[in-house]
Amino acid sequence: SSSEGFGVAEKIVLLTFISAVILMAILGNLLVMVAVCRDRQLRKIKTNYFIVSLAFADLLVSVLVMPFGAIELVQDNWIYGEMFCLVRTSLDVLLTTASILHLCCISLDRYYAICCQPLVYRNKMTPLRIAVMLGGCWVIPTFISFLPIMQGWNSIGIIDLIQQRQFNKASNSTYCIFMVNKPYAITCSVVAFYIPFLLMVLAYYRIYVTAREHARQIQVLQRAGAPSDGRQHQPDQHSTHRMKTETKAAKTLCIIMGCFCLCWAPFFITNIVDPFINYTVPGKLWTAFLWLGYINSGLNPFLYAFLNKSFRRAFLIILCCGDERYRRPSILGQTVPCSTTTINGSTHVLR
Repeated sequence: SSSEGFGVAEKIVLLTFISAVILMAILGNLLVMVAVCRDRQLRKIKTNYFIVSLAFADLLVSVLVMPFGAIELVQDNWIYGEMFCLVRTSLDVLLTTASILHLCCISLDRYYAICCQPLVYRNKMTPLRIAVMLGGCWVIPTFISFLPIMQGWNSIGIIDLIQQRQFNKASNSTYCIFMVNKPYAITCSVVAFYIPFLLMVLAYYRIYVTAREHARQIQVLQRAGAPSDGRQHQPDQHSTHRMKTETKAAKTLCIIMGCFCLCWAPFFITNIVDPFINYTVPGKLWTAFLWLGYINSGLNPFLYAFLNKSFRRAFLIILCCGDERYRRPSILGQTVPCSTTTINGSTHVLR
């Protein structure tokens, strides 16, 4: 979309804001990937394999897609040629779709972990199945990105309109225009957003119902108090801790999914509506919705840091160069006094 009409002051503000978004996305997603690679406890959680792959997709967006969009936006001109425009657009669609498919897989993983019995979860989420799901997150988007875009299927019937908007005679500027016909707009939006969104809503609804039941069970256990037989107390305590952990994890992932939908829903709604109203959506509105979606690529790491204690601990260890204050207390070590904060690993570890 053209950024014609931006003044010098507006371009300075845009460049500052966009640079902050790109830097936030690069550093944040690198931090997530390094944290999982270095932290043994994070590597044990199967969901984190999807999170690392998601962070990799967001990192590629911030490195391969956003900088070129920012240059075109500020310079009001596309200087890299028509072929690279197609490649950059294909990467944009590929990585955007991969991101939401990763979130869909995360929701399914959490559904089996929280709503099913542990044995069912282990049978469903085997290493082979996780590898297949991760492969699907990257292979499926190619069928709505590189394949149709490089073949020109998205421009069938609107080639004249695209060529008209690619070149501005008044300013002698060329733009990397990505316009889609009605069949591609519907197919791409349904595959990349609406079907995964529906699956996530259904999965998280079931998780919400189960989490409410878990909360009720926790209240019952707390009211019952400690039983007289010490051997029976430990399983109850372990069960309560597991239910609390799973409930918090579900809430964290729900917030991450919600932020993704808020960031990308305006773009995908406009993507379907625009072809049916003769492509009258203003270019600046398209730009705003597109960059709102890009912001999500740098948002997820901060959600992990603020909402997930394990990631927060791993981030602090990395940023503080392995400071011992932020490491988990050793279960076998006897030098640390046994207290409530030491057992559940919160205040003592992060003080």
